[in-house]
This record gives sequence, structure tokens and C-alpha cells, in this order.
Amino acid sequence: MDVLNEIKRLKNIADIGLLYAKDPYDRERYSELFDISLNLLATVTDTPLSKLSDFYLPPTDYPTPKVDVRALVLDEQKHILMARERSDGRWSLPGGWADVGLSPREIAVKEVFEETGLTVEPQHLLAVFDKKCHPHPPQGFYVYKLVILCSYVSGHLQPAHDILDAQFFSIASLPPLSENRILESQVKLVFEKAVSGDLRTYFD
Repeated sequence: MDVLNEIKRLKNIADIGLLYAKDPYDRERYSELFDISLNLLATVTDTPLSKLSDFYLPPTDYPTPKVDVRALVLDEQKHILMARERSDGRWSLPGGWADVGLSPREIAVKEVFEETGLTVEPQHLLAVFDKKCHPHPPQGFYVYKLVILCSYVSGHLQPAHDILDAQFFSIASLPPLSENRILESQVKLVFEKAVSGDLRTYFD
């Protein structure tokens, strides 16, 4: 994980150099650093280089981390709402990448409704996780993960087309988790904060 983080930093340096460098010699060297970083990312994350090349377009603005927003929704028995991802068949707190033009609370509402059919009301920001500080599987992006406590408003469970299932689980019987999206340790941390009333935001 330390090596992966250093590769991401290398790519970030290349991105900033390509964004601001004016000298042709400097731009050539930053382009070379960019290519090296992509090759290393492809190796470490076991991702095809072509896929990384398609995603990582030349920077047009200062590069920053991607933001993932997740919602913690509890029922009256303190069971946790989870969605089963079609991509890997495993479970996660409802959520996804932040959309431009939507606030974090709007994203939480949108993702929960789209993935589970439930309407919720955001209440508190429970945690801001930096993925590098947690043992997620290797990923080519640098990610901050926001977890927002939401209360149930209305609706019935109705999974979306890209979600296999949506159910409530007790903290003692969590299903197999999609660890690229959420870890058991993170679920337990935000759950304990919610049920204990400790609404101070955890952040890395």
C-alpha cells in the first residue's frame, strides 16, 4: 500500500507538471513521468494499461482526490441498510462517486434512492476516510470516502438495475463486503458512533 501511494504521488507530480510547465524540455520529462506512473499503476493494481490510459486524460485543472459518498441507514432494530453490488456480488453501504453539481447530502439521498428505493434524510457526517489509511484492495485512484448518517423517510426496498439486492443486516451478521467500497472496520466504526450518539466526525 505504501508503494501504491508513492506511485499515485508520482502521477500527481506528473499531472501538475504537465498542467503548469511551459518549457518543452520540462513537458517531455513530465510526460515520461506520467507514462511511467501509469505503467506502475497497471502493474500494482492489475488493471489493463489501456483502461488506465482511457481514464487518465491530460489534466486541465489541479488534480485532487476523487470523492466517494456512502450512507449509513439504520432501521428501528439498528440493522444496517446494504446494497449488493452487481460488479462483484458483494455488499456495501449505499453510495458511489460524487457527482458534479450535487452536494454530499444530495448525493447520499440520490444514491440510497437509486440503489435501494428508499427515501432518506441526511443527518450527520460521521466519517471522512482517506483510503490510503485503510487496508482496501489496491486501486489506481486517490480517494476520500464520506459516510453520512441518514434517517429513513419513506419507500420500500427495490434494488436498482446495477444492484443485485438490498437488505438490512445486524452489525453481528454482516454479509461479505465489497472491500474496494467499504471495510468491516469502517462499518463498525460509523455504526458505533451512530448508536452511541457520538456524532463528532471521524477523519483521517
